[in-house]
Amino acid sequence: MQVIQLLISGIAQGCIYGLIALGFVLIYKATETVSFAQGELMMLGAFAAFVGISMMGMPFWMAAVLAVVAMAAFGVLLELVVIRPILGQPQFSIVMLTIGIAYVARGVITMLPVIGTETNTLPVPYKDEIWKLGALVLNVEQMVIIVATAILCGLLFAMFRYSKLGIAMQASSQNQLAAYYMGIPVKRLNGLVWGLAAAVAAIAGMLLAPITFVHANMGFIGLKAFPAAVVGGFGSLPGAIVGGLVIGVVESFSGFYLPDGFKDTAPYIVVLLMLMFKPNGLFGEKLRKKV
Repeated sequence: MQVIQLLISGIAQGCIYGLIALGFVLIYKATETVSFAQGELMMLGAFAAFVGISMMGMPFWMAAVLAVVAMAAFGVLLELVVIRPILGQPQFSIVMLTIGIAYVARGVITMLPVIGTETNTLPVPYKDEIWKLGALVLNVEQMVIIVATAILCGLLFAMFRYSKLGIAMQASSQNQLAAYYMGIPVKRLNGLVWGLAAAVAAIAGMLLAPITFVHANMGFIGLKAFPAAVVGGFGSLPGAIVGGLVIGVVESFSGFYLPDGFKDTAPYIVVLLMLMFKPNGLFGEKLRKKV
C-alpha cells in the first residue's frame, strides 16, 4: 500500500510538471525559443483565481474559468508586446528576456499589499477531502490533478488533431516559412501559442495551489518542469506529460527511500542520465544536419 500511495503521489506531482512542461514545448515548437517564465505564469494564474474567490466573492468554478481566460489574454499580449519585437535575435537574448519576465512577475506580485508577501490558501470545494478504498487512502486533491490533466490532454489532442487551428499550429511548428507561404498567419499563431501555454500554466497553478498554497515563489517549480520537458523530448507534446510523470514518480520514491536531499536532486540526475544515453529524450525526433 505504501508503494501505491507513493506512486499516486508521484503521478499527481508529475502531472503538474507535465502541464508546465507542455508550455515549454508549445512555445519551443512555435518559436524555437525556450521560455523560463512558465513557472511564474503558473503562479500568476493561481493568484488570479485566489483574488477572484477570496476578494471578489466569486464561486470557485467562475474564478477558475476567468483566471484561465485572463492568463490566455495575458500570454497573447506578452508575446505581442515583449517577445515578438526581439524574435530573430540570438537565442541567448530571448532566454534572458524570459528570465527577466519571470523576475518582474515575481516582483510585481511581492509588491501587492496584503497578499503579495503572505502564503495564501486557495479555497477549493474539495480541500482536505479523502477517499478510502480499503486500506488505501486517496487524497482528493491529488486525484483531481490526475483527472484534470487527463481531460486537458484529451482536449489538446482533439484540438491539434481535428481543428483547423490545431493543424495550422502543427504546420507552423514544422516549417514557419512554408506555412507562411501557404497563407497561414504565423505571427498570429505564435501569439495564440503563448496564450495557450499561459492558460495551461494557469490550470497547473490552480491544481497545485491547494497542496502547496499560493505564494510568490511557487513559480520555482518550473525549474523541475524543465527536466520533464528534456526527459520527454523537447519537441514532443506527449513527451512533456510522460517526462513529467517520470520526474514526479522518481522524486516521490527518492524522497521516501533515499536520504534527505536526494528528492530535490533526483530530477536533475535523471536528466543527466537521459542526456548521456538518449539525448533526444524519450519521444524526441532525431534530426541530422549536413555541414
